[in-house]
Amino acid sequence: MTEVHTLIESILFVAESPVTEEELAEVLEVPKADVRSAVEDLQTTLDEDGRGVALRNIAGGWRMYTVPKAKPYLERFAQTERAARLSNAALETLAVVAYKQPVSRGQVAEIRGVDSERALQTLERRGLILEVARADGSGQAVLYGTTELFLEKLGVASLSELPPLADHVPPAEVVDTLEGPFRPEASSPQNGSTS
Repeated sequence: MTEVHTLIESILFVAESPVTEEELAEVLEVPKADVRSAVEDLQTTLDEDGRGVALRNIAGGWRMYTVPKAKPYLERFAQTERAARLSNAALETLAVVAYKQPVSRGQVAEIRGVDSERALQTLERRGLILEVARADGSGQAVLYGTTELFLEKLGVASLSELPPLADHVPPAEVVDTLEGPFRPEASSPQNGSTS
């Protein structure tokens, strides 16, 4: 297998939609004829070796698919807790914990504006957060922080590598525009009276 074969396989492995031969040729800086030959060779190799993925020319491009005989096992795998994707609520909660840790359940709920107990349980069960301390004072609330697995999944060595929050916060005028419809207008007439 040549380097072109290897690179095409890598690109198609991560592609979320079919990739045209023209695009592959442009990215790899090789003639389109070489791409066509390499893709066809790769398709044959995958088929003959009985691999778990197959290469198909569909919708004007090439894409990798799982083989049909794997379908029942993939369905079973998709139902496992490990395979399930995190909900938006869990992702929001994880972001709050990552940036505000150590943080209590009540603080997370206050920031998100909704109860986050279930999301915290999911994240703890998945090994992305854990109890790192107890708050001082009455009740001694559990304080959560992220785990090494969280850093691994995110692909960073430490929390200091997280992007600054300021990079993701819109300017004040945008926030005002977005929140405007939800603010009570101080000048609106009440009970039909005018001043």
